[in-house]
Amino acid sequence: MHLKYTYGVFFVLCCLITGCSTTRSLYENSSGETKRAFRGAWIQTVFQEEYKTMTPEQLKKAFIRKLDDLQACGINAIIFQVRPEADAFYQSGIEPWSRFYTGKQGLAPEDDFDLMKFLISACHRRNMEFHAWLNPFRAATSVNMEFAGSHIYHTYPERFVTYNNQILFDPGLPENRQHICRVVRDIVGRYDVDAIHMDDYFYPYPVAGLPFPDDTSFRKYGLPKGYTEERRGDWRRENVNTLVRDLKHAILLEKPWVRFGISPFGIYRNRKSTPDGSGSETNGLQNYDDLYADILYWIEQGWIDYTIPQIYWEIGHQAADYATLTAWWSRHTKGGHLYIGQDVARTMKAGQLTQKMACARRFSRIDGHCFWPANELLWNNQGIADSLKRHYHRYPALIPAYTGMHHDRPDEVKGLRVERVPEGRRLSWNAEQNPEDPELPRYFVVYRFGKKERLDLDNPARIMAITQGKSYMLPENGHKETFRYVVTAVDRFHNESKKGRRIKVKP
Repeated sequence: MHLKYTYGVFFVLCCLITGCSTTRSLYENSSGETKRAFRGAWIQTVFQEEYKTMTPEQLKKAFIRKLDDLQACGINAIIFQVRPEADAFYQSGIEPWSRFYTGKQGLAPEDDFDLMKFLISACHRRNMEFHAWLNPFRAATSVNMEFAGSHIYHTYPERFVTYNNQILFDPGLPENRQHICRVVRDIVGRYDVDAIHMDDYFYPYPVAGLPFPDDTSFRKYGLPKGYTEERRGDWRRENVNTLVRDLKHAILLEKPWVRFGISPFGIYRNRKSTPDGSGSETNGLQNYDDLYADILYWIEQGWIDYTIPQIYWEIGHQAADYATLTAWWSRHTKGGHLYIGQDVARTMKAGQLTQKMACARRFSRIDGHCFWPANELLWNNQGIADSLKRHYHRYPALIPAYTGMHHDRPDEVKGLRVERVPEGRRLSWNAEQNPEDPELPRYFVVYRFGKKERLDLDNPARIMAITQGKSYMLPENGHKETFRYVVTAVDRFHNESKKGRRIKVKP
C-alpha cells in the first residue's frame, strides 16, 4: 500500500466519507448511447441444490458457461452469494463449508476446491467484477439445521436467537457484529474481490404477532444507553448502523479500493409513516421501520459506496409502483452510486422491460441495473437475454467511476505499436501494473475510429475490446480501410486516462 493511501484511510476513518454523484452527461455521447453503466446479476446459492452433486471439473465447466452467457448479454458485474448461513463457498478458517456447496455443512469439497477463488479469476479474465455477497445475521434458514462441529453456534449458543423458524445472530450483541467484521476482513484480505455486498436481510422480516426475541440484549445494552422500551426500534437501528459503519472501516483498513454495496428492500419508508412526508407514495414493508435498516443514513455518512434498491414491482403496481420508487430513490440518494434492482420474471411477465429501462434512464442519478436472479437471464426468460443483446447492452460498458473514493486518472499507456505475430497483427502497449496499487491501470479499453471520424471516446460503439492484458489482436481488414486505434488505461476505481494513446493502422 502506498504511503499516500495510508494517510487517505486514516483521514476517511476520522471524517465523513462522501461519494460524488455522477451525471448522465458524463457517460453518454451525443447520440445518447451509454458508455458507462453497472450491469449486474445476482447468483444466489441458498436453497440451490445443483452444486453439491457436481465435481470441481463440472463446477468449472458450468460456471464458465454461465459467465460466458452473461457476458454475451452485457453483464459486467457478478454478485455471488458466498455466505448464505454463516458458512462459506470459499476456504475459510472462521466458518465451515456451506451445505449448499457440498451437501453437508463442514464437509470439504473434493480437493478443497475453492469456488470463490475460481470465480474471481474467471470473472476478471472476462473483465467482469466479482462482488462477494454475504448475509450478515442469518445462521440457519431452519431451526432443524444440523450445524457443523466447527460452527460458531456450538461455541456461543447464547449469542443466537430463533425467529420465524430461523436461527439468527442477535444483532444487539457487539461480539456478533465483531464476528461479521472479522469474516469480511478475512475475505477482503485474502481474495481479490471488487466489492462486499449485502442485501435486505438485517433484522428479519417481521411476522405479525411474533415479536423479535431480543429482550436479553436490550436489557444489557439498550437500557443502560438510555433507550426506553418505546425507543427499542431506535436501538435496533443503531445496532445495524454500527455494523455497517464498522464493516466499511474494516474494508478500508484492508484494501481501500474494495467497495461496499447494499441492496435494500425497495421501500425506505411510506409517506404516511414520515412526519415530514418525505417517504414514498407506497404502502408496504419498510426498511427503516420494519427491518431497522436506515439506508439513507448510511449513504449520507458515506459508509456504503453503492445502493441497489430492490424495486421488484411492476409499473402501475397499486402498493409499490416501480416508476414512483425509481423517482423516489433518485431524489433521495445523495451520495455514492445508485443502481436499480429488477426482478426479471415479474418484469417479463408484465411485458415491461422497455418501459422500465426507459424509466430509469430519465434520471441522472441512476447509473445502471442489477438483475434478479442471473438464472432468468441464462434461461432467456421470454427473450430477455436477446433483448439486452439487441437493444440495451449492444455495446460494452465500463463500470461508472467511483470518483468519490479516488478521482485522479491513471497515466496513459506507453509504447503503443503494431507487431507482426504468427496469428496476424497485434496491437501492444506498455503500462505499469500492480494488483496492490489501485491507482495503476487495472484494465485497458481499445477504441477504433475511421480515418476521418471524430475521436469520440464517449461513444461505446467504438469500443473494440476491454481487456486486462496489454495487447489486442487486430481484426482482418477486409474493406482495406485505414483505422485509428486509441488505447486508454483504467484504474481499480474505474477512472480512465484522459486521452489515451493513438496509432494509425493501414490495411
